[in-house]
Amino acid sequence: MSLKLLYITNKTEIASLADRAGIDRIFIDLEIKGKEERQGHLNTVISRHSTKDIKKIKDVLTFSQLLVRINPINKESKKEIDLVIEGKADIIMLPMFSTADEVREFIRLVDKRAKTCLLLETAAAAVRIDEILDVPGIDEIHIGLNDLHIDMKLTFMFELLSCGFIDYLAQKIKAHNIPFGFGGIARIGYGELPAEYIITEHYRIGSCMAILSRSFCDANKRSADEVIEDFTLGIKRIREFEKSVSQLSDSEFRENHARVISAVKKITEKKAY
Repeated sequence: MSLKLLYITNKTEIASLADRAGIDRIFIDLEIKGKEERQGHLNTVISRHSTKDIKKIKDVLTFSQLLVRINPINKESKKEIDLVIEGKADIIMLPMFSTADEVREFIRLVDKRAKTCLLLETAAAAVRIDEILDVPGIDEIHIGLNDLHIDMKLTFMFELLSCGFIDYLAQKIKAHNIPFGFGGIARIGYGELPAEYIITEHYRIGSCMAILSRSFCDANKRSADEVIEDFTLGIKRIREFEKSVSQLSDSEFRENHARVISAVKKITEKKAY
């Protein structure tokens, strides 16, 4: 097993470089409704992608799949989903849902024309996880730590990992045999919470995908040669690290989780001041 790695971009040249470097999925982000209100005051990226980007990106991909995050369910959802499917997206991601009914409507509108991925990122959805998982037609789930920790009024997104909450959700999801992932990772050797700790937690929990964070490669600030070097070397180091992680014992996984708990505690204490 190796993690499916996702990179967010709507630029054809960057998507092509990411594809050549072996990144599994290119991620176009159409979500804008409510995002400014939730994240406008934070140091987060609010994408300004459009449905016109979908076919352009799809046309330059040879290896990578194309994942498109749409807006939360609303009166324009059918039109938006139809446009995304016309652009040949492989996977459609639904964000910010709170109820099983929203998920059911999303599955109905996609109508098996693409794979469906739920972005579980609200406290209400986490509480209602059992009834949501009972909805037929869910192909994948990604647990969105950023908005979920904001909704829960936590200090640091990886508190959800250190406290066992991701373990709880993972157990529920795995019981339905649905592939899942969570959060994002930086390059090996980097990250406020080191990427090595997080990747090891993915393997301990049974996650199969992660988003490459802005710090992995900020393509807007790098030349094309620098981007391909960042991607190629960065992916190689992740894959090499994954090989070593796949050989760890249960006790070594527990030791890493203890390191995560300690590191997260220090980070949250620092952020509190």
